[in-house]
Amino acid sequence: MENFAAPARPIVASMAAAAAAAPQRAVAFQGAPGANSHIAALEVFPDGLPLPCFDFSDAIEAVQDGTADRAIIPIENSLHGRVADIHFLLPESGLVITGEHFLPIRYALMGPGPQEAVKEAMSHPQALGQCRHWLRANGISPIAYPDTAGAAAMVAELADPTVAALAPPGAAAIYGLQTLAGEIADSDDNTTRFVLLEREPRPLAGDGPFMTTFIFEVKNIPAALYKALGGFATNGVNMTKLESYQRGASFAATEFYADIVGRPGDPAVDRALEELGFHTKWVRLLGTYPQARARP
Repeated sequence: MENFAAPARPIVASMAAAAAAAPQRAVAFQGAPGANSHIAALEVFPDGLPLPCFDFSDAIEAVQDGTADRAIIPIENSLHGRVADIHFLLPESGLVITGEHFLPIRYALMGPGPQEAVKEAMSHPQALGQCRHWLRANGISPIAYPDTAGAAAMVAELADPTVAALAPPGAAAIYGLQTLAGEIADSDDNTTRFVLLEREPRPLAGDGPFMTTFIFEVKNIPAALYKALGGFATNGVNMTKLESYQRGASFAATEFYADIVGRPGDPAVDRALEELGFHTKWVRLLGTYPQARARP
């Protein structure tokens, strides 16, 4: 809790106490109160008890040790790409993905005021990247901070009119700041995708559509990825996301994170995963869950 800026600490303490009294309702999220993840937690679980965590590892640990029943983690943004390194965090956590949520993103510039005095804007690197054109056009330099609402709390603590925060609009009222500019975004369709993490998978009800997320490592042979993915094409399984990443410093073993439409048990998915397994060193399923937004 000491990692949060002083104006956020009593709010964090109150929310943590409420979550501790009813952990079955607690939803861990990364960031200070008022962050986008806090907003997403309230949208998905209106009767839940959001639990602020300073970083992603803390949010995952809260679910692991039973402090929270679930966590909600942002993994990608439509403008700025990957958010959390779920590829590294989730496989070793023992948690599974049980759902997804899409949140439209808008930011406000907030601070002691006035706007004309602002020289620097503090926020999460993702938010700064999503608003970089607006910042440049207004002659404001970016300052990276671990989360958006936490930046608002820090700006309130600094009380320096030359330093403002880029944060969700509601954070201004939480930390007693003035809203200096609103509806800030470099694109009207700025959206962040979140995943829900729990200790155990949930039963899948209905006919879907469903998403399945998995990671895999290809064999170190020519055309390995082409062969590994061939089964999805031949079986008509829609792969909506494929990202490569390196683990360690060898630069020899490439691992991949993928989302597909469908679930194990669907004949086409089973055939595609079987072929994937033949051409890879290993495959690890991270979760199957209801689709929150239709994929074309």
